[in-house]
Amino acid sequence: MAELIFWCAAVLLVHTYFLYPLALFAMDGVAQVLHNVRYMRSGASQRREAPAEDALPRVSLVVAAYNEASCIEQKLRNSLALDYPAGRFEVLVGSDGSTDGTDERVLACPDERVRLSAASRGGKTSVLNRCIPLAQGDIVLLSDANTMIEPEAVRRLVRHFEDPEVGAVCGQLRLYNPTKAEYEESTYWTYESLIKFYEGKRGAVMGANGGLYAIRRSLFEALPASTIVDDFVIPMRILEQGYKVLYEPLAVAHEETTEDYDKEFGRRARIAAGNFQSLRMVPGLLSPTAGFPAFAFWSHKLLRWCAPALMALSFLANLCLMDSIFYRFTLGAQVLFYALAYLGKKEALRGSARRVASVAYYFVTMNLAIAVGFWRFLRNSQRAAWDRTARASS
Repeated sequence: MAELIFWCAAVLLVHTYFLYPLALFAMDGVAQVLHNVRYMRSGASQRREAPAEDALPRVSLVVAAYNEASCIEQKLRNSLALDYPAGRFEVLVGSDGSTDGTDERVLACPDERVRLSAASRGGKTSVLNRCIPLAQGDIVLLSDANTMIEPEAVRRLVRHFEDPEVGAVCGQLRLYNPTKAEYEESTYWTYESLIKFYEGKRGAVMGANGGLYAIRRSLFEALPASTIVDDFVIPMRILEQGYKVLYEPLAVAHEETTEDYDKEFGRRARIAAGNFQSLRMVPGLLSPTAGFPAFAFWSHKLLRWCAPALMALSFLANLCLMDSIFYRFTLGAQVLFYALAYLGKKEALRGSARRVASVAYYFVTMNLAIAVGFWRFLRNSQRAAWDRTARASS
């Protein structure tokens, strides 16, 4: 029994972190070959002309803000400088009971494309439920107050909606740390972005990042007030309706990371609690009849959320298998990995070894946050309202 538990846990961990990405690469390779065969047979041009200015859809940029006085003016300047026809673009700031002057700064903006929707504190979900129906655009672009968008990003997102089967498009969020050229989250973030890129080729990106993504306004369904991870639930509901969710790597936005590791751990735990909560909001994606979206959901998300339990089971089962040299080796490898994570926490190494240890530490703390988030989910103790994240330059 111990051997069965060990191998089940190990295989599931290997699948979610390694085999699933490899499966995506293989499927993309096959799809590319088939595409090339069809192209050679038809000889048809695959080039797509850019739509005329007057054919572009109206876009509403919705920004949820809570006490963002320190960056909201920069966000407005950034938003109004985006390369999109002024007459087809608006910025709608949803203030969630801000008390630091955020509302006054938005109202002081002289550009008539900027609107403010202010209400008492209710959480980001309440802001989205209020603002998205108020948006005048056919396409709603969602972004955070501290996220700065590159000028051409809107056009690159919007072009995909020429296909009526596309319901949402996720942009690429690039994290940066002004005090560290190398930091542990960057490696994992690059890995996750690569997976999203290949999922997007199959029309089933597993969730967006609140920093930059676009949806068809007509597909938005009001979220339950208790929703914690809106940027996961919204695109997953659109995917559940049968629409494609794509990834556009050339639509880029930038966001600063935090230096407060306690708050960062709390943020991850909050997201984890929201992930478990989301299972009852998108039940259709759990069914094998959903096809590739279900395979992606189980492989990329559900197994990841189970990773802390799988790690614990593989370690405990391994302790019961010490009669074999092979299992003594696997236990030693696990102990070495956790020791490396500990050294990463203490920053006791230098050079390449330090970077490897830092990634190990990030991986372990990420899974500890998932475990904490699961406990909060079971106790129903995670608040839906979000707090402003402190940034390194603050």
